[in-house]
Amino acid sequence: MNDAGPDLDTLVSLAKRRGFVWPASEIYGGLAGFYDLGPYGAQLARNIKEAWWNHFVKKRPNIYGLDSAIIQNPKLWEASGHVAGFNDPMVECQKCHTRYRQEQLDTSKPCENCGQTDSFGDSKTFNMMFKTSVGPVKGDDAAAYLRPETAGAIFADFDHVKEVTRAKLPFGIAQIGKAFRNEISPRDFIFRLRELEQMELEYFVYPQHAGQELSNMKQICWDWLTALGLNQANLSWYQHTEDERAHYAVDSWDINYAYPFGQKELWGIANRTDFDLQAHSKASGKELNYFDPETNTHITPYVIEPSIGVERLLLAVLHSAYYEEEVKGEKRVVLKFDAKLAPVQVAVLPLSKTDKLTPLAHQVYQRLNESVDGVVEYDETQSIGRRYRRQDEIGTPKCVTIDFESLNDQQVTIRERDTMEQKRVKIEELSKEVV
Repeated sequence: MNDAGPDLDTLVSLAKRRGFVWPASEIYGGLAGFYDLGPYGAQLARNIKEAWWNHFVKKRPNIYGLDSAIIQNPKLWEASGHVAGFNDPMVECQKCHTRYRQEQLDTSKPCENCGQTDSFGDSKTFNMMFKTSVGPVKGDDAAAYLRPETAGAIFADFDHVKEVTRAKLPFGIAQIGKAFRNEISPRDFIFRLRELEQMELEYFVYPQHAGQELSNMKQICWDWLTALGLNQANLSWYQHTEDERAHYAVDSWDINYAYPFGQKELWGIANRTDFDLQAHSKASGKELNYFDPETNTHITPYVIEPSIGVERLLLAVLHSAYYEEEVKGEKRVVLKFDAKLAPVQVAVLPLSKTDKLTPLAHQVYQRLNESVDGVVEYDETQSIGRRYRRQDEIGTPKCVTIDFESLNDQQVTIRERDTMEQKRVKIEELSKEVV
């Protein structure tokens, strides 16, 4: 199954059963487009974000981090074009008033919600920003929006970051954070959401270098994805045509992933030109430009933007990691995560829950918890075989088993996730064996 990958129902079932993802407020029937990350999903997402941050920010001398507010002055979204243009074509069923994205609807078929035929009205535009109010009084003066993307504040903070870091072109500003989109018809599990998290980088470059910088960024992004363990056979490039590109972009590419529901955008990488800085300069009255000491002139940099959703990447990681195989006549399901992404790095499993083994097992757990850079889990419930299978399904690279011989020889058994091979090691050498 690992060549084609699992179907979506299989992934959804595993994600819920093993504590990766489940519907938000499920006890009340859930809410479309909103999901909670369970214990292992939350840790997997954290590891993905840390891997991105380390690669694109921490290890690069010319990229700086930002953590901006979710609610900004609404004038920001007017200047960026979101208030007027962040729209999707929408078609509404005239009987039950269910709304659908026009691109996803065949109006010759019955409504998916009520089954009525020939009930769809004309296409209308629908702004996808969540509107709210700031302060105790509602009204136009108090209107604000939950941000639809994280890039807006990066452009608004361009001057601050440039001044405090004394950055020289090219340089970037990066951010990880929540975004909110009132999608007409969220679908495909956690692929299209109303609350999502983005990892975005705005890389400011000399206009004459923008084409080459875009090519460089495309390669950097591709290499990072493959280093995470994503199946390269499921990755492909797609270049937007002129009528598909956003109005501010002169070139735009997607890294697509072959999800169970088709080839879809995983990572968008675009040359946004100088549109954003120019638009915010004009709207705010604050010149957002860069003084070039070589030419002794002020220029407005172009922007190369790679933007990827955490949930879309998490889904691709789950899909690429999923394997099924037969072991001694039984199906074994295993998530073969890259070790740096695995929610649990090491599981400590005493052979049985007894007063003799538990003290030593706790000592081993404490030793590993202090030395391993990652989560160490302790589990002493159920048979050892079932516990191995559970750890396989959450993608734990190594299990450490304490048995009755361990009491005498001070050795434990390390089991490898992918090969299921086992070897005995001394407890005092355990930490270096499991890293």
